[in-house]
Amino acid sequence: MDSLPWLSLFCLCLSLFPLFASPALLFQGFNWESSSKGGWYNSLKDKIPDLANAGITHVWLPPSSQSVAPQGYLPGRLYDLDASKYGSKDELKSLIGAFHDKGIKCLADIVINHRTAERKDSRGIYCLFEGGTPDARLDWGPHFICKDDTDYSDGTGNLDSGEPFKPAPDIDHLNPQVQRELSDWMNWLKTEIGFDGWRFDFVRGYASSITKIYMEQTSPDFAVGENWNSLSYGQDGKPNYNQDGARGELINWVESAGGAVNAFDFTTKGILQAAVQGELWRLKDSNGKPPGMIGTKPENAVTFIDNHDTGSTQQLWSFPSDKVMQGYAYILTHPGTPTIFYDHFFDWGLKEQIAKLTAIRLRNGINMRSNVNILAADADLYVAEIDSKIFVKIGPKMDLGNLIPSNFRVASSGQDYAVWE
Repeated sequence: MDSLPWLSLFCLCLSLFPLFASPALLFQGFNWESSSKGGWYNSLKDKIPDLANAGITHVWLPPSSQSVAPQGYLPGRLYDLDASKYGSKDELKSLIGAFHDKGIKCLADIVINHRTAERKDSRGIYCLFEGGTPDARLDWGPHFICKDDTDYSDGTGNLDSGEPFKPAPDIDHLNPQVQRELSDWMNWLKTEIGFDGWRFDFVRGYASSITKIYMEQTSPDFAVGENWNSLSYGQDGKPNYNQDGARGELINWVESAGGAVNAFDFTTKGILQAAVQGELWRLKDSNGKPPGMIGTKPENAVTFIDNHDTGSTQQLWSFPSDKVMQGYAYILTHPGTPTIFYDHFFDWGLKEQIAKLTAIRLRNGINMRSNVNILAADADLYVAEIDSKIFVKIGPKMDLGNLIPSNFRVASSGQDYAVWE
């Protein structure tokens, strides 16, 4: 009988082991122009072997519903997946099935802050919504629009619980029917289409308590919100050294949304893209920790270099193009859940270099909670030890002194970066 507690402990360890052996690695499977390529779902299917070989665990797919804008971010008939510019409903299901065959889970891009209406009401205003089914699901009227969205509302809805969005009607997420029918739609995306989790678009548009409701009602395998907040800047136009306010805002959002949802770490992106331009001292905060969200709540931080908004053809807040690999050397060796952007992996010729870094991450079990020991953070040199397993160096300085132990060997290197294990 004495062996039973040990057997139970052994089984518990086995059940927990995959969490550390296979940390999450996210891939954004589209860019701003993907909707204009024709048959995007089918073309992405050909990329799956490369993604599986790189250790990708989750792929973020573009918005799949009918949309006034081809990219999918002005959705209307949410259940209508055959009007998408990326492909048909059956092609999407086939793509998700192919990802699942390789053990890769799929995130739907959930655009619910706003909706485009199908028809005008008696006032001549577009505010009558069609759900995309023969029945009345998601068939709403002006009552379902925030009352302070005066371009579309009839004044009977609740006040907007978040920031306004001018291009389309702001949906009243305080309405219980809205919460119920959107939750039903998301659960349909899981059961009927095969999605495993969510990327929430523009979460600043409604209260974090609303995100908590959708998380609780849909139980995603993985979820991340786009809370695109701003860094604080000095009079010289550069980010201030201390960005505790920016990362604190992301952490507060995660916690008030229930703690299960993750947030894109915009703070780390902003600091990192400034740091690689001769200011690597930025990568160590006053407590000796990483200065972004990964330095205080890494288990909920999703790091990235660029996405369809910041990079691609929009270039709204892009990472310095000649230093992108330094960025990946940082996020793929550090805690948090890293994201790889389609353009960098497939279009920029960086697949092999990025895959070397993901292999190092997986080989050494670097995960969302890994420990970072920063050994140098000067203008031209950043060196950190992660989990006492690997060392990473970023910056042009070649003289590292005795920072790297003699028994460690270079596992990957490129222009102004190297990783030892």
